[in-house]
Amino acid sequence: MSKLTKNDILRKAQDSNVKFIRLQFTDILGIVKNVTITVEQLEKALDGEIMFDGSSIEGFTRIQESDMYLKPDYDTFVVLPWRPKDGAEARLICDVYTADNEPFEGCPRGILKKVINEAKELGFTMYAGPEPEFFLFETDEKGRPMLVTHDGGGYFDLSPVDLGENARRDIVLALDKMGFEVEAAHHEVAPGQHEIDFKYTDALRTADNIATFKFVTKAIAKEHGLYATFMPKPIFGINGSGMHTHQSLFKDGNNVFYDENGELGLSEIAKHYIGGLLKHAKSFAAITNPTINSYKRLVPGYEAPVYISWSGKNRSALVRVPAAKGLATRVELRNPDPAANPYLALAVMLKSGLDGIKNKIDPGPQTFNNIYEMTEQERIKAGIESLPANLKEALEHLAKDEVIKEALGKHAYEHFVKAKTIEWDIYRTQVHKWEIDQYLDVF
Repeated sequence: MSKLTKNDILRKAQDSNVKFIRLQFTDILGIVKNVTITVEQLEKALDGEIMFDGSSIEGFTRIQESDMYLKPDYDTFVVLPWRPKDGAEARLICDVYTADNEPFEGCPRGILKKVINEAKELGFTMYAGPEPEFFLFETDEKGRPMLVTHDGGGYFDLSPVDLGENARRDIVLALDKMGFEVEAAHHEVAPGQHEIDFKYTDALRTADNIATFKFVTKAIAKEHGLYATFMPKPIFGINGSGMHTHQSLFKDGNNVFYDENGELGLSEIAKHYIGGLLKHAKSFAAITNPTINSYKRLVPGYEAPVYISWSGKNRSALVRVPAAKGLATRVELRNPDPAANPYLALAVMLKSGLDGIKNKIDPGPQTFNNIYEMTEQERIKAGIESLPANLKEALEHLAKDEVIKEALGKHAYEHFVKAKTIEWDIYRTQVHKWEIDQYLDVF
């Protein structure tokens, strides 16, 4: 049930002198799209009567069935604080519906809602907290991004080394005015790399927050003459950007992952949830790490997880259990990156965990040693497998996993795979600069 009513929004729009409203949604790849309307059309929009051409959106519909409706979530109404106050702009996040007034099966937000409802039938509510990282690059005279980091800072550095501090501050302030509860903001390991963490909340709101965060970060960076990118590995030789995702399940206000007598304070439900994540990790990697570039980050040596294991302390493991206990007990999945569609990513994580619970999947023993320092023979002996090495391999694992395919639904699965297969084919047939440098004057 929405906290805001139609009248609340109309009043807020009038009080804030709103002139334009962006009706936002995401395509199958997680790119934020919007239809902008004037305030005179707001009441019509709140009644779900605004249409758009779905055939123009990646992964949506064919041209002969293109009419689609946007139905806004009232609670996502916010005024954009960096836009002019005179003739202000606001936004609403929308679900996509068909011309028959049915939820569109390819709407990423609707797909997440479906898996959330599956958890609800078991009595569970998923909570999640992401840690999205991004780079700030300088721009040229035309505002185009250059592969030049704006600073030489490192982990937790301050100005004058961290020249992005002001931009990061303004991003946090903008998010705060939009109702976010930001918990931490700091420079990350690589030069020009940053992280902003926001409050742990229910899965749907978390996905909305990630989509909003990316949109806001890019807008504020531009105000500072910088370019924000969530590309996982823009520069060779330094750390890439991840989106570690903390997650837990609640029931009747209690964290069902916590058991004071369990290993690491974990309940059997939590252990089985981890088992589900580990079982389906190779398959959902195509969703949580959806680009060719994603797999340039998932290599040993740069703190990114490569090996499928779990541990209470070991940060080389795919799933880590933070030390917090009680209501804060959670598991941290470390392979997702910020290029992922947040709705689909959370949907496949939750679906995997639920499969683990339903089928009591044993995650096996913890891994205590640094897996990066283990030999291949030692990893094989310990039963530690690896994540896919590239997007093609990830898509092949996805094709064999009926649980993850069920989470996505036939429409989204087929359109996602089609788009990513095209992406892979374009990549593999290109001649890259490395090949020219390596071979041209040798052969």
